[in-house]
Amino acid sequence: MTRIFHLAHLTTTDVEAIDKTDAVVVQPIGAVEQHGPHLPLITDAMHAEVISAAAVDSLPDDSNIWVLPTLHYGKSTEHLGRSGTIAMSATTLMAVCMDLGDSLAASGFRKLVFVNGHGGQPGLLDVVARDIRYRTGLEVFPVMPMRFPAPPEVDRQQDGFDIHGGYGETSIMMAIAPELVHHERAFADGQAAAAEFDKYEHLTLEGVLPTAWLTDDISASGTVGDPTNASADVGKALLASAAEHLAQSLMEVQAFSFPVGARS
Repeated sequence: MTRIFHLAHLTTTDVEAIDKTDAVVVQPIGAVEQHGPHLPLITDAMHAEVISAAAVDSLPDDSNIWVLPTLHYGKSTEHLGRSGTIAMSATTLMAVCMDLGDSLAASGFRKLVFVNGHGGQPGLLDVVARDIRYRTGLEVFPVMPMRFPAPPEVDRQQDGFDIHGGYGETSIMMAIAPELVHHERAFADGQAAAAEFDKYEHLTLEGVLPTAWLTDDISASGTVGDPTNASADVGKALLASAAEHLAQSLMEVQAFSFPVGARS
């Protein structure tokens, strides 16, 4: 019998019977936004969903870690104006996440992990995670799997920024859904912006001293990176590594408790 770990596949009676003392709920969250001329709009959401499912599926049958349906829309302000992009405002996305926290707390859950596939919203998830913690008592952990170290056989630095539709994302989509990838349309973009930031000691696109960039500031095509050498084999290696790191992280979240625990 196939193990069920998707929370929404259970009945209300099943959910009520879950031991909430060590249960962890995983919420994949992505975006529907342009990813250059070669990748589908759903790229980020598919990454979060596939990595979350692979991570939880690799855990023991009694792990008590549950995956929710993916939140496909995200805060994609930087891509607005590009065809197909559908963006939530920060206010809307935070309200959705707060409602999610309220609902899980009302069902008795105590731990929530946001698995984020979209680079435009880690800051927002950090903020809303603390608000959920304060309002509901839930312990909340935002994680972006693509920030885990890449496997040694994969060089993520070979195409400059590699932050949007580049080598890494394209490779992963070639592994997940090759039928959705138009690799013949892929070409490098964003190198001029990478060269400009290389002139500065502290200023970066995303780092210690970031700038609030829009896609139109750094890329004509919508791609930021070089997807031309992407491959399904590289994508499979990245997926396996990210899922392994996430599985380990989920077990750490499950074992963790605050030493004071005044709000638990």
